Amino acid sequence: MYVSKFSLLFVSISLPWETIASPELRLHNSPSFGAIRGSTHQASISQSQKDVISRERAGVVKETFKFAWDGYRNHCFGEDELLPVTNTCGNSRNGWGATAIDALSTALVMQIEPIVDDILDFIPTVDFTKTKDYVSLFETTIRYLAGLLSAYDLLQGPLANLAYNASAVEQILVQAKSLADTLKYAFDTPSGVPYNNLLLSHKTNDGAISNGLATTGSLVLEWQRLSDITGDPEYGRLAQKAESYLLNPLPASAEPFPGLLGTNIDIATGNFKDSNGGWNGGDDSFYEYLIKTYAYDSSRYSHYRDRWILAADSTIEHLASHPASRPDLTFLASFQNTSLVNSSQHLTCFDGGNFLFGGQVLKRQDYIDFGLALVNGCHELYDNTATSIGPEIFSWNTTSIDESQQAFFDKSGFYILSGAYLLRPEVIESYYYAFRITGDSKYQDWAWDAFVAINATTRTSSGFTSISDVNTPGGGAKYNNQESFFFAEVLKYSYIIQAPVSISSRMILRTLTSG
Repeated sequence: MYVSKFSLLFVSISLPWETIASPELRLHNSPSFGAIRGSTHQASISQSQKDVISRERAGVVKETFKFAWDGYRNHCFGEDELLPVTNTCGNSRNGWGATAIDALSTALVMQIEPIVDDILDFIPTVDFTKTKDYVSLFETTIRYLAGLLSAYDLLQGPLANLAYNASAVEQILVQAKSLADTLKYAFDTPSGVPYNNLLLSHKTNDGAISNGLATTGSLVLEWQRLSDITGDPEYGRLAQKAESYLLNPLPASAEPFPGLLGTNIDIATGNFKDSNGGWNGGDDSFYEYLIKTYAYDSSRYSHYRDRWILAADSTIEHLASHPASRPDLTFLASFQNTSLVNSSQHLTCFDGGNFLFGGQVLKRQDYIDFGLALVNGCHELYDNTATSIGPEIFSWNTTSIDESQQAFFDKSGFYILSGAYLLRPEVIESYYYAFRITGDSKYQDWAWDAFVAINATTRTSSGFTSISDVNTPGGGAKYNNQESFFFAEVLKYSYIIQAPVSISSRMILRTLTSG
């Protein structure tokens, strides 16, 4: 199972390198969406010229958001996603309007008032108690609950100027509480480790005997935040109880390297059922949430920091891997017990940003340096394909290279196991952290290159579609799906890496789940 980062939550903590776009950002004669053809790199130009280019780029990304939003609104508003090849609608996330709620924080950051107002009017109409399909506790938390809480925090704080209707803002919190109240029976298990797949109509589940590391360990930020806002300790208590089995893992064999855990947890006992894992989908956001939970409240969650440091140090010592054909690159292997597996995923490319974030929070230059090495490795995934977009799954295992990919591996340091691109954000996300921490404009250029490539390859008449093969000109087949996280993350990161720092914010842009 692969899971991936989908939503962004703004939480009140202070980091000086964070940004939110200027409310006075208005571009004159900005290039139209269709006029994007290539990138202007900034290495040899003045800072004032760089600022102009970055503002223009931010304006283009904002127009792109409006274009994609208009496609969704015209065809599918109130449903989960637009199917942008056929201009029909999908409801893969229970029919509660996933795209609208996931897009709200980006519309707020871009300060697009008509879109914000549309979504605020929509939120009270959703009935989170009813759906005919199974509900994923994890997906619903990171898309819906996170989307609601991020919007509430923004409208109560740094973007209160957009909160024209106080009752609409309060309805966000009412709906967040309604959703959590609907879902919380998932935690009613012998151990407190929740079921992930829920059938709300009968308050039952799918009968699973285990839950995953990411799906269990990527709930605590949203549920604790809801407790902190409402004053009701139950939500945080439930998520913290589930997390306790991950912070104190049993049996000892579940931790083959210090801090690095297996993937599957027994719902009845809270014990781990295996010792296979890494930073790939299914495990990833557990590690992401450790350091971010500490950053959220360092006085309460120092033990989260300690577990993240254990995992980070073991990752550097045991999982860092350098392809035989490109020893200058750094990727992260996964593990089966203590045996390493030299393959990885686009999802995993959040890792550079997470090490950079951890290094910034903990004032550890070694983590920052390692994070930058991971960012550079993931940049190569984009720099070497026919579309300039990175693949879904790749490998550098020299024992199983297909002859048809040998030359590609010799040049690139990896070969492709799945060439799909599912509109994922992780590479641009890590560029964002790299730029904000180092100030090096090459990361803005890399993000712009990725944005241009995504536009060139995945755009349809109404939005953006997943594609089948990043190493085929044109991207191969179009999968006719536009995930909500395209709005919540791809376009948000593409925007804020270019947008000027104009508000001394007490916010941290937080990616909530992973994979």
